Order: sequence, then structure tokens, then C-alpha cells
Amino acid sequence: MNIQITPTRRNLKFLLPRDKILSWNPGGMHTTQFFNTLSIFFPAGERFFIQSVRHYREEIDQTLLKAQISAFIGQEGFHTREHEDYNAALQAAGMPIERYEQVVVSILDLAKKFPRPMQLAVTVALEHLTAVLGDMLLKHEFLLENAEEHYAAIWKWHALEETEHKAVCFDAYEQVVGKGPAAYGLRVSSFLLANVVFWSVFWPFYIGMLRRSGGATDVRGWLKLGQILAGQPGVMRRVLPDWLDYFRPGFHPWMHDNRRLLDQAPALLAQVDQFQVRQPAGKSKKRASP
Repeated sequence: MNIQITPTRRNLKFLLPRDKILSWNPGGMHTTQFFNTLSIFFPAGERFFIQSVRHYREEIDQTLLKAQISAFIGQEGFHTREHEDYNAALQAAGMPIERYEQVVVSILDLAKKFPRPMQLAVTVALEHLTAVLGDMLLKHEFLLENAEEHYAAIWKWHALEETEHKAVCFDAYEQVVGKGPAAYGLRVSSFLLANVVFWSVFWPFYIGMLRRSGGATDVRGWLKLGQILAGQPGVMRRVLPDWLDYFRPGFHPWMHDNRRLLDQAPALLAQVDQFQVRQPAGKSKKRASP
């Protein structure tokens, strides 16, 4: 693909109000905890992504791709930091985050024993999954409509940057592992493995989070979530074709050309700047890229 986008490091602080951590989305407890459960995976996951692509940094001979990888690492580092704060708020609210995070770390510690090409293939697979989820979030504005502004902003920021850098690890994989049948087989088998492991862990975590917050027996909440994900509008059902495209031998992330969604970034940056202006006196303002 001839679409080339170098990610931008955006060192944002979202100043999440901790008292809203279990109620920030007006869609209700089930929607709020769906997003909250996703956050559990990000700090350890993104550290794994960074490590897997760093293994090959010296083998990349394209100047542009080297710059893109460097920017990708910067973005993922900021995502890690902000979701560590997010998860700390969940832990303080009584959610079993430290226990769940240790499960994620243990799984990724096993993944670190894979050969380097497979570690990168797993990263490419999970980057496609996060890109598909980010695209869903940016296209379906109702998912964050009327949400508490700090939480809405952190999710939109993460989705924008996952979109912006969605091809970086894929391009690195094609350069260092290849494009032939063996590379394709490793890519798609790793994708299947990564999805099976992720969703088989996500749903027990999600149910556990609902139990702790009192929503596990709320039938109406479950029905509403089912409609959002699989019924009408059925956002997960609608992204299934993009998810399946990964199995095409000639797949590339930018075959889903959603660059227009990145036009949302300036308004988001202006909004986050206002968080800094309105924060209590004595706290430092921070947004500039390092």
C-alpha cells in the first residue's frame, strides 16, 4: 500500500476523575465496564508490543519505517502510562485489577518465550484487533455520546492513535519476516491464537468486574449490551468483515482507508488542553510531545 503515515507522539494527561470510574458512560454499567475491562489489558500488552518490535529495530533498513517505529514506541509508551492511571482508579474503586493484570502479565511472559518472529506476529495480530475496535469507536459516536468528558477523551485519543499507527508493525513484519506462504501462515495462525486467548480472558474479567460493581444479574443491562454489540446497531457484528480481511493473503491495514477519522485529532487536543487549564492550582500542565 502507498499510504504512509508517521505517527505523532501526543503526551497527553487526561486527569480522570476517579469518582466517575464506574459510571462515566451514560450507556450504563455494562457499557462502562466493557470499556473498563479493555483497559486492564493495555499496560502489559503495549509493553509487549514495544519489546517485540524493538527486537528488529536494527534490521529495519527503511528510514521512513524506522521513524514510524520510533513514533509507534512513543505512542504506546504514553498509552501505557495513561492506562496505568486508569487501572489504578479501577483498583481504588474495588475492582480486582491487580489480580487480573497479573494474569495478563503471566500470559505475555509465556508469549515472550515464542521465537521472535512469532512474538512480532502476535503483536501484528493484536494491533489489527485494536485498530478494528478503534475504528468502531470513532465511527459510532453514540458509544461515547454524553460520556464524562475526560473518559470520552482518553478513549477517543487511544482509538485515534491505534488508527494512525495501525500499519507500522505490519510493515515491519513484512520486511523482516516476509510476505511468502510461511510468513502468511505464521501471521494468520498467530491472529487466531491471539484472538482466542484475548476473548477467552476478556469475558471472565468482564463478568468479574460486573459482579464487583453489582451489574452481573441486571438482565436489562445484558440485553442492552447484546443489542449494542450484536443486534441493532450491532457494532461488533458490523466490524466482522474488517476483522476477517486479515486472512487475505494480500491484506494490508490501509486497505481499510479510514484516514479521514484522524481529522478528529485537533479538536481532541484542544479539549484536553482545557483539562489542564481547569485543573486545580498547583498541579503541573503537560501536553507537549517529548
